[in-house]
Amino acid sequence: MATTQILKSFCTTREAAQILGISLRTAQMWAETGLLEGWKTEGGHRRITRASIERLLANDGHPPAGTDKDTGDRPFQIMVVEDNEDLLKLYRLNLGRWPLEHRLIAINNGWEALIKLGSDKPDLLIADLFMPGFDGFMMLKSIRAVPEYKDLPIVVVTGLSPGDIVSRGGLPEDITILTKPIPFAELQRLTEELASRKQRGK
Repeated sequence: MATTQILKSFCTTREAAQILGISLRTAQMWAETGLLEGWKTEGGHRRITRASIERLLANDGHPPAGTDKDTGDRPFQIMVVEDNEDLLKLYRLNLGRWPLEHRLIAINNGWEALIKLGSDKPDLLIADLFMPGFDGFMMLKSIRAVPEYKDLPIVVVTGLSPGDIVSRGGLPEDITILTKPIPFAELQRLTEELASRKQRGK
């Protein structure tokens, strides 16, 4: 393969961000977690494979539009990451009864959650910890490692005890932990409090 062809097979992280319509920091997180594949030069500069970019584009059929634009006056966005389809249905049923106007983004694995974070920008993330492959522990630590998401409110709903969580490496201290069965009344209270703060511009 000619040198020019090889170069065309890779691009910088900034170029990848522009192609995908995401922020540079989101692209960096995706590269660190392996969603964007590539390698680092001796100087520490990352090169992203165009094949991995094309796979992400094909995920939705188009780049995640509006990623870095002002969201304007939109419903409160709640992202739920849970691999159990029955529990996702339970979330849809219960959240659908809330008086708060909201949009539910239901996702069943950690990898897709990282992708969707770049395009949907939720106001609240609710996550399970036990998921196949890229579990909740890895997902949440990856999210908190990115300054862009340092203030994203996160609630974990789990059947693990505090001791079990610590033995598995723990979670960032600012994450709220609730115990299963899913405490929908408490989730509603927390969500309405966050929505009220957002409305007041805090």
